Amino acid sequence: MMTLTIWSDFACPYCYIGETRLEKAIEELGLKNDVVIDFRAFELDPTAPKEVTTTTPERFAMKYRLSIEGAKKQIEQISDLGKELGIDFKYMTTQYSNTRDAHRLMKLAEAKYDRETVAKLNEALFAAYFTENLILADHKVLLDKALSVGMDEKEVKEVLDSDKYDDEVRLDEREAAMRGVHGVPYIVFNGSFAVPGAMTIDGFKSALERELKKQAKESEEQSGERPHACGPDGCQLL
Repeated sequence: MMTLTIWSDFACPYCYIGETRLEKAIEELGLKNDVVIDFRAFELDPTAPKEVTTTTPERFAMKYRLSIEGAKKQIEQISDLGKELGIDFKYMTTQYSNTRDAHRLMKLAEAKYDRETVAKLNEALFAAYFTENLILADHKVLLDKALSVGMDEKEVKEVLDSDKYDDEVRLDEREAAMRGVHGVPYIVFNGSFAVPGAMTIDGFKSALERELKKQAKESEEQSGERPHACGPDGCQLL
């Protein structure tokens, strides 16, 4: 079994794009039942307000020192990357707000529910932000998404109305800082090597195949036996 540890934020376009590409790579290699994904929290802006105060083009222009038109062009180019994957990507009209509560909700799912539910919630939160353009700081939005994947209403409300799982979110972010992570997505394969950024589908496939070969070699070394094989000089004798 291969474990992929992914640091990401729901307001990060490349995280949504990267995770979708990764999922496609896993499917194309037929590894869906052989890969476990461990989601980790990473807030692009922990100080972001819970209310929407700017438009995406305005924020983008200010951050990257672009004109509004230049910002819109860049935003559309990023959206096109999502659309190529079949996502109804609407980056231009996203409503930017704090994502801490969304990450806390994920921590609840990871603590109390199976991996399928966790994966569904992860996708639902990305879609809420980038395709439905909902406000992720809105507890009603988060509750609706939690209920849509089968989570318990009372349990979700109790978490959202408190600071439960806040420490777990901060722990993820401290670990990211210790690793020197400054951008997401950031993906660690089996705790050994990391892939920063949203690679192409083929790039992810190469990384997955590399890790599979490494696992096979380690398994062989641990068993102390060479796999049976024949070559030009003959076959391995038992």
